[in-house]
Amino acid sequence: MTTATDRTTPPIPAPPKTRRGLFALPEARWAAAALVAFLLGLAVQLTGGPAGLYWALYLACYATGGWEPCLAGLQALREKTLDVDLLMIVAAIGAAAIGQITDGALLIVIFATSGALEAYATARTEDSVRSLLDLAPETAVRVRDGVEETVDTAKLQVGNVIVVRPGERIGADGEVLDGASDVDQATITGEPLPVAKQPGDEVFAGTLNGTGALRVRVAKDASESVIARIVALVAEAGETKAPTQLFIEKVEQRYSIGVVVATLAVFAIPLLLGDDLQSALLRAMTFMIVASPCAVVLATMPPLLSAIANAGRHGVLVKSAVVMERLGEVERVALDKTGTLTEGTPRVVRIDAPEGWATDELLALAAGAEHLSEHPLARAIVAAAHERELTIAHAVDFHATPGHGVSATVDGRAVEVTSPRDSDFAAGLEAAGHTAVLVTVDGVPAGVLGIADRLRPDAAEAVRALRELTGSEPVLLTGDNKRAAAQVAAEVGIDDVRAALLPADKVAAVRESGQRTMVLGDGVNDAPALAAAHCGVAMGRTGSDLTLQTADVVIVRDELAAVPKVVDLSRRARRLVKQNLVIAGTFITVLVVWDLVGHLPLPLGVAGHEGSTIIVGLNGLRLLGEHAWRRR
Repeated sequence: MTTATDRTTPPIPAPPKTRRGLFALPEARWAAAALVAFLLGLAVQLTGGPAGLYWALYLACYATGGWEPCLAGLQALREKTLDVDLLMIVAAIGAAAIGQITDGALLIVIFATSGALEAYATARTEDSVRSLLDLAPETAVRVRDGVEETVDTAKLQVGNVIVVRPGERIGADGEVLDGASDVDQATITGEPLPVAKQPGDEVFAGTLNGTGALRVRVAKDASESVIARIVALVAEAGETKAPTQLFIEKVEQRYSIGVVVATLAVFAIPLLLGDDLQSALLRAMTFMIVASPCAVVLATMPPLLSAIANAGRHGVLVKSAVVMERLGEVERVALDKTGTLTEGTPRVVRIDAPEGWATDELLALAAGAEHLSEHPLARAIVAAAHERELTIAHAVDFHATPGHGVSATVDGRAVEVTSPRDSDFAAGLEAAGHTAVLVTVDGVPAGVLGIADRLRPDAAEAVRALRELTGSEPVLLTGDNKRAAAQVAAEVGIDDVRAALLPADKVAAVRESGQRTMVLGDGVNDAPALAAAHCGVAMGRTGSDLTLQTADVVIVRDELAAVPKVVDLSRRARRLVKQNLVIAGTFITVLVVWDLVGHLPLPLGVAGHEGSTIIVGLNGLRLLGEHAWRRR
């Protein structure tokens, strides 16, 4: 039987050095060429230039922007399917055949641009997933027979021992054999504060070691580490997520087939009844133009794009019209804790000092001792002293003990800032979900500082609004401990709390309900859940690169109150879409019946077709106004 140590670890692919820009993609370059050709042709036409010149430019637009969707449509046709892309190409060619080449070229530009943006979004997501591997160092220091050697982390095997020095990232999942340190593992668990690690404790690849040195025994292959599993989870969730389409795209297959069959019938039947070729072709082309889904597609897009633009003005980046539509379908909300409901930065929230000690004096002494430390708790204590405009005295004889605390002489007094050994001494603070820090002065306990991640001021109101919108109870999903999670949940009004979760656990929690779930998060550990969710929302300022790329929506200013507003905006956009579809459908029906029963002049058909487009477009623009955002 093959053991874990016998397996050869597959090499981890190197992440790209730079992200691909928009014009690094061939789809974007072809779309840009089509746009340039169209604009040049339009300029020549409007200025009264030679018809041959602007026709040549428009045909160049057809060639550069239309060859890819035409090829894709033909490939789909080989598989016995028909899509709107091919129908639009045929409609564009038909428009040129009856002299309406400008309309056809515009249609080509719209479709080429849409394809380029879709390709760009896909490329950025792929790049962000690969860039996650940057978290895991490429090399590690392995110890064999007392000799240290630097090796690629991909070559580490289960049972190897590695040395992790202060400030280095841990090269593999494993168990601490020797040493003590504080490890920042927020990328994996979302915990806001570094975790003290001692012999026997588990550590994860890609997490950041603090001030102590550790000897770690490798417990998992590089391909099976938590970081590697996060990459796999994101990719798997992206592949298995149910395909989402705009409302009109759900009926495109039947509609496309129906229009093609009807157009052929409109052309063939009059010929069989003795009509001349030119008259039959003109009627068929008129039919295809008035029956084409251009107006229906535009009926769908303006409300969604207007909602996207309005949300963008208020600091919410919605990545596509499909996402904007999906936001309005949300039935359940799951929220991360650290960096989402909270600010993600530890702060001193409480000072307990016995009689005879002033809180400011206690804080000033603690800040003096911690001033030289780089620990996040130390930064929180020093920041609290600065906020109170306290004088921080110079410390001497500074000494830091990993996993324990610091000691120094401040104003001639021996000050220690440590984790309380007597849990009863800080029981009140810990019961409240705070991290307790004991301050000892001249060997006598002088007080306790309570440090916690501060709640965002709009968190409770945002949770309440989301509960009203969805009609279901929100759930809190966090990698932090149960006590801290329960405290935050109580403050914002969430009853369903899931704590101490790894990324895979969050994905399972999202999928278990079967509801359309929106996930809000900010860390790398949230990325798989965001990818698996019906809609993923990331906090822009605190969010990791992977999370920002994986998410469908980014809250640029980290304002939680914007989340229910954009969900409400999406629901109103969906209502406008339905209104526009009724308007567009009515126009198409009237024009088609007129063309079939009577004689619809081509200019009138084009005018009616374009007129319906203008009407639904203006109706969709209603969501651009400031009142649309403030309505909620």
